[in-house]
Amino acid sequence: MAIRNIFKDGEPVLRRRAREVNDFDTRLSELLDDMKETLELADGVGLAAPQVGISKRVIIVDTPDDGYFEFINPEIVYAKGKQVMPEGCLSVNKEENCYVQRPMTVKVSGFDRKGTPITVTAKGLTARAFCHEIDHLNGILFYDKKVDPPKSESKNNDLDN
Repeated sequence: MAIRNIFKDGEPVLRRRAREVNDFDTRLSELLDDMKETLELADGVGLAAPQVGISKRVIIVDTPDDGYFEFINPEIVYAKGKQVMPEGCLSVNKEENCYVQRPMTVKVSGFDRKGTPITVTAKGLTARAFCHEIDHLNGILFYDKKVDPPKSESKNNDLDN
């Protein structure tokens, strides 16, 4: 395993639609292992292959609530509810963090590293992380979906200033 460089906003690979994975081979396993090690070192909750310079439809998500997931060619097949929360990204400066609306619950389908079909239903932070990482595969960064903070939070923020 090896630590990979995390590409930063402005790199063209972050704005392109990633390519489908057709070969479930040792190179894919190595990429997934490297991504996991890179994510652990960066102390994040998700990472997409384009963030390490690889234009492939590969994501990993690791949240305190639900643990570790690997998805190849993931698709959101169901979404319900909404959550509006602050969001950040390992590829974007923290000054760009902003509120983003995401579904509260998602069902994600795709494949594991061996090519076996898998489906996971996730809620809360894990659902948010899946959405964020799948957006990366489509060349979308979280701040492209920026929304205003919820009214109750903006009132609290006004009092703090």
